[in-house]
Amino acid sequence: MALGRRNEERQSEFWVAMQHLPVSPGHVFYQKLNGLLAEAGFDEWVEALCEPYYSKRGRYSIPPGVYFRMLLVGYFEGIGSQRGIAWRCSDSLSIRKFLGIPCTEESPEHSSLTVIRERLPTEVHKAAFAWVLKLAREKNLLDGKTIGVDSTPLEANAAMKSIVRRDTGEDWQEYVTSLMRDSGAIGPEENPTIEEIKRFDKSRSGKKVSNDDWESPTDPDSRITKMKDGTTHLAYKAEHAVDLETSLIVAAEIYHADQGDAQTLEDTVQMAQSNLGESGSDVQMEDVAADKGYHAAATLAEIAENTPYRTYIPEPRLKAGQTRKWTDKPPEQRDATYANRRRTRGVRGKRLQRLRSERVERTFAHVCETGGARRTWLWGIDKVQKRYAIAAMAHNLGCLMRELFGMGTPRGLQKAAEALAESLCALYLALLVPGRILARLRSKTGNFWSPPITKHSARNVSAAWRRIDENRHFSTGC
Repeated sequence: MALGRRNEERQSEFWVAMQHLPVSPGHVFYQKLNGLLAEAGFDEWVEALCEPYYSKRGRYSIPPGVYFRMLLVGYFEGIGSQRGIAWRCSDSLSIRKFLGIPCTEESPEHSSLTVIRERLPTEVHKAAFAWVLKLAREKNLLDGKTIGVDSTPLEANAAMKSIVRRDTGEDWQEYVTSLMRDSGAIGPEENPTIEEIKRFDKSRSGKKVSNDDWESPTDPDSRITKMKDGTTHLAYKAEHAVDLETSLIVAAEIYHADQGDAQTLEDTVQMAQSNLGESGSDVQMEDVAADKGYHAAATLAEIAENTPYRTYIPEPRLKAGQTRKWTDKPPEQRDATYANRRRTRGVRGKRLQRLRSERVERTFAHVCETGGARRTWLWGIDKVQKRYAIAAMAHNLGCLMRELFGMGTPRGLQKAAEALAESLCALYLALLVPGRILARLRSKTGNFWSPPITKHSARNVSAAWRRIDENRHFSTGC
């Protein structure tokens, strides 16, 4: 066989037959996912849902099923930006087959995803999220009686360097320059350098960056908040309501980052119950578990008065010698707090807290870390809500795939094969070692059921084993 050489300047073919075009065998995960969506009639359902938002005339648009599948690819491949999703879909033959795009056609560009997202309202994206919950209910994989709630910040597509004052519109440098002139550090007409501005800003006291005074001109919906790693960024708040029995997300809401957890708890719980109703489930939620950041007497009283849910929210630890005072609060808040305390300290309350810390946090790891949603690349809370709803939808589809086919992501199939190989190897070794020991004992003692071997005979047996191993030779068979 002659050596083949790579030629970068090779002239391409002028005409290529269809049967000579490269064809991908497809990825097993995406083939199974396409089969699951086709069995449930996803494309027909979503096309009927999106039809009122399109014109009756004109050229045909990208099918809504392709749009939603490309966003699913972003979650399963861990890609956050639309440009990255579009490039991945155009580069991979297996993903093109998942989208239903032949090799003779171009895959949609990132700008097409933007146009479709602007065309379809938030209700359509939330309806697609509820459709997956309905599919999970039909597969008997949705319970919905016990819900765990938690939140996490999402980094916005805006920089702290670009924030401006809400009242005057000054940026940070202009604001610090005005403070320098008011304090007499510089003259009225003097313009300081950047180093002088930084030095003065670092030495002055009382520095606070409040959301009441500052905003981002590019993304006014984002808020200044502290992230998980302790840094300060413009961000949003994502809140999950998770079914603690099946780990499915039943509500994924986006709020302003300066809204406290106790302020948004009731809205998220009501949205979770609404999604369960849209999925066709008759189950009524009973228990709601959250961490101590959600504990507030007013919130507990509102939930106890307006909803049938039982809360399991631990109380924050008070300072030494400090006690709660109820003289200036209505008795409903006191009764709700004591009832929640009694439930939380019970056996069931402790078990629900363990489940919440395990399964709710796991959804954030899947959606935000490996799913590429920790940082958003969109401006506006409505756009972020649309994209995040589809990411939560993809997470639920991954849970369905894991329960039905044993793989929740395309990469999970490879991990499952490695785990299976390790299990078979361990099982082989576990069966091999006792069999070899029993065979040696039979050959040495002559009768397996003879009396126990003495210490002296055991020493002789081990010596015989060493002689056998020294004389044994292995061959590769070549």
